[in-house]
Amino acid sequence: MNNARKGIRSQKNMDAEAICAVAIASLENYKAIDLVKLEISELTDIADYMLIVSGGSTRQVKALAKHLAEDAKKAGCPSLGVEGLEHGDWVLVDLVDVIVHVMVPEARELYRLEELWNGSPYRGLPEPFDD
Repeated sequence: MNNARKGIRSQKNMDAEAICAVAIASLENYKAIDLVKLEISELTDIADYMLIVSGGSTRQVKALAKHLAEDAKKAGCPSLGVEGLEHGDWVLVDLVDVIVHVMVPEARELYRLEELWNGSPYRGLPEPFDD
């Protein structure tokens, strides 16, 4: 993890697993579709985990991201930022140790982030694509 992010990380009482648990609970509570958890700590220093999830429409994608940011803040893990709310087809929520991508199915199929990060093992959640 780079120095700027290390400083932020050390200010929290939550580890990456706990942040993931909060994020997954929030996303599942608001009916996210096809949630995938990727461990990326061996591939990059930007985060330990990446969550990729779909919403059924741009409205649901925006709502999922907003609720996630609110729930994370309530749990003591405020987001560093939320990008993409204006359009709602792909919203990124940066929870420091966990990066969350919330996408409409069309954007998810087009960008196939799971394949870009193919060196990361799936952890406890099913793969959304059958090849």
